[in-house]
Amino acid sequence: QAQLIESGGGLVQAGGSLRLSCAASGRTVSTYTMGWFRQAPGKEREFVASINWNSVITHYADSVKGRFTISRDNGKNTVSLQMNSLRPEDTAVYYCAASTTFARSYDYWGQGTQVTVSS
Repeated sequence: QAQLIESGGGLVQAGGSLRLSCAASGRTVSTYTMGWFRQAPGKEREFVASINWNSVITHYADSVKGRFTISRDNGKNTVSLQMNSLRPEDTAVYYCAASTTFARSYDYWGQGTQVTVSS
């Protein structure tokens, strides 16, 4: 079992930046695809970004392309999401997730961290 713990959320003004981190424990996630998802109030959880095990392949939702960057450090068992040019519509709970099936499904989830962007 892998435990994922997110950190770095908070309140920021529109146009600002935040960096989310996800620390894995219990087992190494260095061979897993890692992803970030978010869920805004009253909405379904949506995909934000993913990164494969060696950081060669990344995917982003259209809504965050050019503003967010996903990265990982396999030596530290962590994955990060750098969020720039934040908008009020980015307000959501952000979740880190790990996939053992090349992102066909995600097997492990963190508890989430709140990101609030004020206008």
